[in-house]
Amino acid sequence: MAAGMLMPMVRFAVDPVLQDKGGGDFVPTDKKVDEITTEPTRVDFTFTQKDAWYESEVTNTAWVYKDEKGEIVALSPVCKHLGCTVDWNTDKSNPNHFFCPCHYGLYTKDGTNVPGTPPTAPLDVYEYRVKDGYLQIGKAKPRKGA
Repeated sequence: MAAGMLMPMVRFAVDPVLQDKGGGDFVPTDKKVDEITTEPTRVDFTFTQKDAWYESEVTNTAWVYKDEKGEIVALSPVCKHLGCTVDWNTDKSNPNHFFCPCHYGLYTKDGTNVPGTPPTAPLDVYEYRVKDGYLQIGKAKPRKGA
């Protein structure tokens, strides 16, 4: 009898874990790969996040550009100091840098933290792939080094 009473509760608790996640780990964006230049551009992407039984639409951002080799770089905008959002080229005294206005943190174009400013690590890098000529963004991965 105990097993008969417990099985529905166990199934109720485990069911979200067993559900098929579908579309994979990459989120499509509206950014065409041939439109990406060497200037970092803000790219917003939206996906459905599921927490147990609650689903919500979440919008994230990446700073995307092509490096000198022509390879795509997608950087997280989250400052590694306290989690504020960095912007490209908004600090007039430090042009062509990512700038965090919360505590004046600086990052170079490739996301490396500038010594002597608050961030202690470089910006995370998003995985990406190209599908049908459009950029798709994956998970952000931390980088090593300072």
